[in-house]
Amino acid sequence: MRFIGHLHSRTAMLWMLLVALILSACGALVQGVPGGAPIQATPGDAPTQEASMFRANSARTGVFPSDGPTTLSESVWTFKTDVGNVGFVSSPAIADGVVYVGSEDGRLYALDARTGQEKWRFKTDGEVYSSPAVAGGMVYVGSLDNWLYALDARTGQEKWRFKTDGHVGSSPAVAGGMVYVGSLDNWLYALDARTGKEKWSFQTDGPVNSSPAVAGGVVYVGSDDGRLYALDAETGQEKWRFKTDGQVFSSPAVAGGMVYVGSGDGRLYALDAETGQEKWRFKTDGHVGSSPAVAGGVVYVGSWDNWLYALDARTGQEKWSFKTGSQVFSSPAVAGGMVYVGSWDGRLYALDARTGEEKWSFKTDGGVASSPAVAGGVVYFGSTDGYLYAVR
Repeated sequence: MRFIGHLHSRTAMLWMLLVALILSACGALVQGVPGGAPIQATPGDAPTQEASMFRANSARTGVFPSDGPTTLSESVWTFKTDVGNVGFVSSPAIADGVVYVGSEDGRLYALDARTGQEKWRFKTDGEVYSSPAVAGGMVYVGSLDNWLYALDARTGQEKWRFKTDGHVGSSPAVAGGMVYVGSLDNWLYALDARTGKEKWSFQTDGPVNSSPAVAGGVVYVGSDDGRLYALDAETGQEKWRFKTDGQVFSSPAVAGGMVYVGSGDGRLYALDAETGQEKWRFKTDGHVGSSPAVAGGVVYVGSWDNWLYALDARTGQEKWSFKTGSQVFSSPAVAGGMVYVGSWDGRLYALDARTGEEKWSFKTDGGVASSPAVAGGVVYFGSTDGYLYAVR
């Protein structure tokens, strides 16, 4: 399925969000699980203060430093746009008490994380499936109008924009003063975060829906050409590539010297981060567009076969699996000994990270492809019913 570019089918798009994007958007220690020892995040989990980009950090591990709710007590707030029947597929980013999220109405919204009150909005000329990244007082986001935008995080004022030749559904990663983002024009771009000046670009043989991960001076990104690429973050020089048998619109996660990435061939792959050598693969019965989370020696990933899987990060052995009512496009978030993930059945699920036991679920009136973000004990996520939710 060729995604965002032919995205005028909402289900189709619902990728895996990556862009899964999008998105997401996004810990050193995930707190203890009831009845067990605390889950320790690996050194590659790259903690951040809040949830400032897709998958919590530039390594895309999906590990959030905040505790997450183990019981559901309330919906803190909901936010709906005033532009008809449009949904939130973009994954929220949270920084300095503000939630940033893109919408199908073509806007990026900045909302008060505590109240949901709108602080500002910024209009693009295409749907915003890309998940924003916040760094250095700026917020970066792509649009299906082919542009990457850089805005003042406090005011929403545009600082610069960068034009590609394809839709930008990929979620930007910010690291080392650079912004990295993919485009459906087949290219990955590396830009100066302050000015938007192009530093380098790298061409793949297919659209880049995958959101790049950055760790250890290397950029990892998938392409619809079926490959995962490892590139020098400073120069763009290719270090290695790995071929799968399907489109790679899952965003890679880097942790513990390994890279984990899903493919449209139904598999999750574990590769040596330095060499690209395959360590193991795990087969599901559907596309793996969901981006994996890695914490405490466990990899969590969803599949279009309706299941969320927990696998041993070293061996790929299945530890547990949980069945939802529909495809899992959403990418799981790990926080406080819990795993949170959305499903196209309209629910957000909260599971015990160690056992897979369902602790609670929250029902929306649309599909949940947006990947949850956790900050301040609250889970933020969007739905195609047109609402952004904050629950705890």
